[in-house]
Amino acid sequence: MGEKKIMLGNAAIARGAYEAGVKVSAAYPGTPSTEISENIVKYPEIYAEWSPNEKVATEVAIGASFAGVRSIVSMKHVGVNVASDPLFTAAYTGVKGGMVLVAADDPGMYSSQNEQDSRLVARTAMIPVFEPSDSMEAKEFTKYAFECSEKYDTPIMLRTTTRLAHSQGVVELNDRVEVEDKPYERDIKKMVMMPGNAIPRHVFVEQRLKDMAADGADMPINRVEMNDTSVGVITSGIPYQYVKEAMPNASVLKLGMVNPLPRKLIEDFAAKVDKLYVIEELEPHIETQVRAWGIDAVGKELLTVQGEYSANMLREKILGEKVEQEEPAKVAPRPPILCPGCPHRSVFSVLNELKIHAAGDIGCYTLGAVAPLSVIDTTVCMGSSISTLHGMEKAKGKDYIKNWVAVIGDSTFMHTGVNSLMNMVYNKGTGTVIILDNSTTGMTGHQDHAATGKTLQGEPTYAINIYKLCKAIGIDSVHEINAFDIDGLKKLIKEEVAKDEISVIITKSPCVLLKTTKATGVCRAIPEKCKKCGMCLKPGCPAVIKQPDGTIQIDETMCNGCGLCMKRCKFDAIEKEEF
Repeated sequence: MGEKKIMLGNAAIARGAYEAGVKVSAAYPGTPSTEISENIVKYPEIYAEWSPNEKVATEVAIGASFAGVRSIVSMKHVGVNVASDPLFTAAYTGVKGGMVLVAADDPGMYSSQNEQDSRLVARTAMIPVFEPSDSMEAKEFTKYAFECSEKYDTPIMLRTTTRLAHSQGVVELNDRVEVEDKPYERDIKKMVMMPGNAIPRHVFVEQRLKDMAADGADMPINRVEMNDTSVGVITSGIPYQYVKEAMPNASVLKLGMVNPLPRKLIEDFAAKVDKLYVIEELEPHIETQVRAWGIDAVGKELLTVQGEYSANMLREKILGEKVEQEEPAKVAPRPPILCPGCPHRSVFSVLNELKIHAAGDIGCYTLGAVAPLSVIDTTVCMGSSISTLHGMEKAKGKDYIKNWVAVIGDSTFMHTGVNSLMNMVYNKGTGTVIILDNSTTGMTGHQDHAATGKTLQGEPTYAINIYKLCKAIGIDSVHEINAFDIDGLKKLIKEEVAKDEISVIITKSPCVLLKTTKATGVCRAIPEKCKKCGMCLKPGCPAVIKQPDGTIQIDETMCNGCGLCMKRCKFDAIEKEEF
């Protein structure tokens, strides 16, 4: 028996990759998948990188697989959308070295703009899907996925969820298996997906899924637990844990492979129970296929397609038990808010004052949509802000967007924003783009990217110069400015939105939470000078507190001396004490 250790699901996946002999890992950070790569990088035997986006990361993994080594690529569910272009075709080419794509879904949308189900993407792509239920399975399923990837000549999706990714369990550690590199052999019929080659490969893919479905009955990741045969449950992933807690006496078919579904195993199980339930979070992926085979099952007519499940939900909806729960403690609401000293707050306070709308993007700065800043009007996906602004201008004309800008972070700009900016240039657009450069991927925990000058390993590398990049694609009006230069920023934005051309403003101020960012002091209120005008309160900094008498107080434990409140005060009622 190996050493046992308590691990997060994401750390267990990383351990599985290590033990499976993986040599290449690529990813773009995105909650709830980020910690997979942050743990993989701890194993020096694996080359690990942050790629600019999920499409590139997937192509890196495919290339490593073609070269004959095992590779893993990790992303959150919306990243699968970005990766789908190479993924769908990789299903046809197959692999040489094993390749696993980890898709981290987010039931409940704890950190996401939608609640899509990656199993349906994989089914359309004709990619097998394995789904673990705890940390130990996360490690073991990862290892088994590589074996199956090579056995069946296919990329395999390992589907996880927020609950599994960020919950802990006991994991048994084993030694790494050094897998011999597969020799490279030129095979254009398999590896070059032009139509003449793709047609027979499609036939292969369909047969591969049939073979895996037939073999599913004997796969160790699929398990039958026969108990009381009056009730049977087909389930997978985290919902298996809820089933075992709420219905410990029920017979259970626990599916580790959820695409393709092992039909014979399911039919045999269904024939042994009196009433069958299918319990799965999000879409009725399993239920729909089970019913299509003529098997009577109860599922989404009782259970929701939205959010996470729980043991109490199953007790109530299936067993009809009224679950008595204590009233939750009454605490003050804590809406999401930008951190004290955040440079985004400074920029948004200027946009708010100028009454300028912003087409938004995915990142910390999305919080600019809520009061009191109330600047961002739209947010769709990574890189969309620039294209959205361009679409508005083409729909309504140049004058319509004189009071609009697009805002996007530095990491998101490198992800897909640069493509959108090139499109504006190519199609003779006009409009102002503000790149909020805080020198990190802030929304997922301060990961580096192509413009920060550090790799995932923390090694120094060339930092792409965003200013020069914008110039190189043909934009004449490009400006860099400190986000806390309120007067300069106000003047610059007024000038740029008035132009009938593309302009880019890069606000260069590092995230206040970076280890390299040091507080320069703290701001203090002078109550006797305060006129109670509320100007310092408008940006919504949580360190600035309104007192019962209308004056303000600054919480020095939160303040880091950015000076935004002081700059907005016209009565010198706030001073800064330098460190």
